[in-house]
Amino acid sequence: MGDLQHRVYPVLQMEANNKKTSPAHGKTEHLPTQRPFPPPATVDNKKTPPGRGKTEHLPTQRPVPPPATTVDSKTSPVAREKTLQQLPIQRPLPPPLMMVRNKKRNLCCRLFCWCLSLLIIALISLAVAITVIYFVFLPKLPQYEVNSLRVSNLGINLDLSLSALFKVEITARNPNKKIGIYYEKGGRLQVWYTKTKLCEGPIPKFYQGHRNVTRLNVDLTGRAQFGNTVLSALQQQQQTGRVPLDLKVDAPVSVKLGKLKLKKVRILGNCKLVVDSLSTNNRINIKASDCKFKLKL
Repeated sequence: MGDLQHRVYPVLQMEANNKKTSPAHGKTEHLPTQRPFPPPATVDNKKTPPGRGKTEHLPTQRPVPPPATTVDSKTSPVAREKTLQQLPIQRPLPPPLMMVRNKKRNLCCRLFCWCLSLLIIALISLAVAITVIYFVFLPKLPQYEVNSLRVSNLGINLDLSLSALFKVEITARNPNKKIGIYYEKGGRLQVWYTKTKLCEGPIPKFYQGHRNVTRLNVDLTGRAQFGNTVLSALQQQQQTGRVPLDLKVDAPVSVKLGKLKLKKVRILGNCKLVVDSLSTNNRINIKASDCKFKLKL
C-alpha cells in the first residue's frame, strides 16, 4: 500500500499542473515547480497477516504528561468534582510556635485576672466587715491620765551614771459599751528628760471590761549615762519651778467584741508633763499634762 501511494501521488500532481494552462492563448503558463509533499506517515498498529509483507517498526515515543488542570467556575459540577479529586492531598501544617506562646500568655492573663478579682473581693469584704463593726460597736480609744509621780531615788553612782527610781500612778478608762480590752504582757512605761531616758517599767497584765476605770501603779527604774550633766540640768530646771518630762506608753492589747477576741494591736501614747521639782520622797505637783494616744495595727 505504501509503494502504491509513492507512485500515484507524483503523477496526479503533474496532471494538476498541466490543467492550469490558458486555453485562449494556447500558451502554457510555466508555474514554478513545487517539490512533492511527502505522504503522511501511516502507522499500522495491526499485526500484518502472514503472506502480505513486513510491518515497519517506528521509534517509540515517551508519553507526554497531561497538562495541569485548573478548576473553572463555568465547568459542570461533575467535571469540577473530577478535577478536585485529581488535586494532591495536602497534610495539615503544624501550628506555629507563636500560637502556643499566645495560649500560654492568655492562660497567665486569666490567672492574673482571677487573683486580682479575688483580692478585690477580699478587700471589699474586709471593708464591709469593718464598717459593720464600727457602726454596731462604735469603738473608741481608751483614755489615760497621770495622777501622781513620786521620785524615790535620783542620784549619781560611782560610775558617774544617774540612777533613778520613780513611782507613777495612772488611771485607764475604757469608754466602750460593747468592747473589752485585754492588756497583754510586754507593755512598757518610760520617763524621758529631753533626749535622755531616765527610767522605765512594765505595765501589768489585766482585763478591762466595758466602761471600766482602772488605776495602775507602775514602778520605774533606770540608769542614764553622763549622770553629772543630766543631774545638773535637772537642778537648773528645778530652780525655775518647771521641769519638763515625757511619759511614753507602749501597750499591746487585744480587743474583745462580744465573745470574739480579735488580733493583738498596740496602743502608743505620749504624755508631756511639767512638774515643779524632782525632790526625793516629796510630793511632786503636776502643773501641766498633755497626752496623745494612737492605735497601731
